[in-house]
Amino acid sequence: MSCGCKTSGDSAHSCGPKKTANGCENVNTCGNSYKLSVFDWLSNINNPAQNRCDFVEVRFKNDRKSFYKNVNNIPLHIGSVVTVESNSGHDVGVVSLTGELVKIQMKKKRSSEELALKIYRQANQKDIEVWQEVRKKEDSVKIEARKIAHRIGLEMKITDVEYQGDASKVTFYYTADNRIDFRQLIKDYASTFRTKIDMKQIGFRQEAAKVGGIGSCGRELCCSTWLTDFRSVNTNVARYQQLSINPQKLAGQCGKLKCCLNYELDSYLDALSNFPSSSTILDTEKGRAFCIKIDVFKKKMWFAYVDSSMAWYDFDIDLVKKLIAKNKKGERTLPLEELKQPDTPLATIDLIQENSVDRFEKKNRNQNNKNRNQNRPNNNSNSQNQGQGQSQGQKRPNNRPERQDRPERTDRSERPQKQERQQNPNANSNNNQPRPQKPQQPKAQLEKVNTAPASDTENKPQQAPQKKKFKKKYPPKKDNNA
Repeated sequence: MSCGCKTSGDSAHSCGPKKTANGCENVNTCGNSYKLSVFDWLSNINNPAQNRCDFVEVRFKNDRKSFYKNVNNIPLHIGSVVTVESNSGHDVGVVSLTGELVKIQMKKKRSSEELALKIYRQANQKDIEVWQEVRKKEDSVKIEARKIAHRIGLEMKITDVEYQGDASKVTFYYTADNRIDFRQLIKDYASTFRTKIDMKQIGFRQEAAKVGGIGSCGRELCCSTWLTDFRSVNTNVARYQQLSINPQKLAGQCGKLKCCLNYELDSYLDALSNFPSSSTILDTEKGRAFCIKIDVFKKKMWFAYVDSSMAWYDFDIDLVKKLIAKNKKGERTLPLEELKQPDTPLATIDLIQENSVDRFEKKNRNQNNKNRNQNRPNNNSNSQNQGQGQSQGQKRPNNRPERQDRPERTDRSERPQKQERQQNPNANSNNNQPRPQKPQQPKAQLEKVNTAPASDTENKPQQAPQKKKFKKKYPPKKDNNA
């Protein structure tokens, strides 16, 4: 509730370190976000008329404002704490507006100058102390008042409590759906609080404005910040804006329709003024078609046949107007399938994609994948060379060129002979000499050769652990005794 000059209707905020009756002398145009404050845009303009406006606007707790007459010509400005006349006793408030702008506000609010109450004086220290003490008791009084109403069994809710500046009267604001009998309630309140009781019923929107809160948009409620008058909102507003009639989405914190539905209503009504009526029926050669949907932004209308309403066809409003004029002449239009034109895709440029955050990560991933694919054959060749060196007890360099005179494998029958050579590496002294290619044997001899070493492999189970040695990264050291 505080403003730029640290002065508001709440006694918890003050101008400077101490509460003074003068308010903010340096700030005459107290423009802030609090809805009870008014920006005086005429403060820096000299008044050409000699007659000075004697009326001042004073604000109190919540959204209560009144206009008072400065009969004693007290020098007042925005933020001054004043003691004003009341129906019983006196009240304390804060000046929210002075000057010629007050007359404009009085005409807008239709306030009578003759019935306006007067300002007694600037509030002294005693008035401010009493005002602050009664304001501190309001929360405890509100809780006690709710307990009394619940004990009696009244279907009402005490929303807020406001003490008068001289503590001679307390006002209870309540909400209720039905009429309430206050005869017993006022007796209990008077005996408990020992003061004059005043009951005022408010609506649910006024309750939300007093309590405050956060709306579905994530911002503070409009009614509690800047909205002062409540316009009526009905479901036709949602229909004009093509919104679904869902009470959970259209209702605000107060349980009524949101006030913000009226903000863009005028723009929608101006746009819909160029549209044909939503109850338009087209007479085509295939049958009658009715309007099923309207798009205000794209300026299109969807139509469907009366017999088969599952297929929708969208047309521009200019084409729809031509079809309506043709039907008025007594002519039928072509079927909707023939009138439908193919949608031409618009060439758009995605500017956001050029500035995407992960554009560098994608390039690095592609480069890493390429490097991995290039390194894979080298790793395989190194492991083969290391495995051969381990089996033969010799270490061979990785850059050794492949031998051109190595013969190709002709048949699998040579595998048993290789296994025998691996078991006896010293048997072949000429390892570097090329081995001559053996002639192919007939099928009968091949079967004998394949069956012969079967018994040898069964009796020698030591060949299995030799296969694990090929997976080692480095070959073992040389054995000089080999």
